[in-house]
Amino acid sequence: MKKNVGNTDKLIRLIIAVILFVVVYTGKVTDSTWVYILLIIALIAAVTSLFNYCPIYSLLGINTNKKK
Repeated sequence: MKKNVGNTDKLIRLIIAVILFVVVYTGKVTDSTWVYILLIIALIAAVTSLFNYCPIYSLLGINTNKKK
């Protein structure tokens, strides 16, 4: 896996993941379907930021990682 997620992109993904986890944890969303959808999105955002790799970026040929 070649890293294709840069630092700014990584930070944005982590912030989004934290916000979604907080929204679900505080009970702002009560519909169980939306809770699961938000948790999946938050988990994907957190994992892709921790591994610096996004499979969708790879498919589209996008690379926000400035380090070569």
